[in-house]
Amino acid sequence: MNNAAWPLPFWIAHRGAGKLAPENTLAAFRAGAQHGYRAFECDGKLSSDGLPFLLHDATLERTSNGHGVAGEMAWRDLSRLDAGSWHSRAFAGEPLPSLDALARFVLANRYALNIEIKPTPGQELLTGQMIGREVLRLWSGSGCAPLLTSFDPPALQGALETAPDLPRGLLLDSLRAGWLSEAQALGCRAVITNYRLMDADTLAQIHAAGMKALVYTVNDLTTAQTLIASGVDGIITDAVDKFSPA
Repeated sequence: MNNAAWPLPFWIAHRGAGKLAPENTLAAFRAGAQHGYRAFECDGKLSSDGLPFLLHDATLERTSNGHGVAGEMAWRDLSRLDAGSWHSRAFAGEPLPSLDALARFVLANRYALNIEIKPTPGQELLTGQMIGREVLRLWSGSGCAPLLTSFDPPALQGALETAPDLPRGLLLDSLRAGWLSEAQALGCRAVITNYRLMDADTLAQIHAAGMKALVYTVNDLTTAQTLIASGVDGIITDAVDKFSPA
């Protein structure tokens, strides 16, 4: 894998195209691709038997017909859930994708990927370790390794331990004390903030440290134009039908 090359284009579809289709499903990736997107963000966590799969929440209720903590269920049971009907009838029966299934889809289409490590609480380090190890295996020899990001420094530490050559990024929803040192200590290639935090000073600090500065989740045209003019390196958006990635 090429550790030197930055893996993502400027525009990145959030959770696939997680408003037009059920988020974190292959249907959402296909919807984003139909709007010209070639880079996607998604959320990865572990089943109780250690298999990485896609889901944002710790619990299943919001985006599936399952109940309880997803990380306490085996993949065999998670794989049978309906993760589409909550969105609309057109997606009834859409399954939760395993990381394995997602890798096959992404690699077949040469898409770029940002996997947010979204651990079940208490499994931060293990989730980072397992997702790092599996990404190395699944993307071996592809030349287009995903960016691994997380709000949880222990999750990024886990990825650093098992897959040190994969690019990492620290996600921030507040500029807590020491955030830049934290990103540097984890060997991050990027800092990705809530777009409201990305002012000129923050952008300058990230760039001065030799890292990329990205923002989430931008769905407003005026906001996007302001951020583009400021010099950010990437935008994560739900509005794939509003912003052309060309």
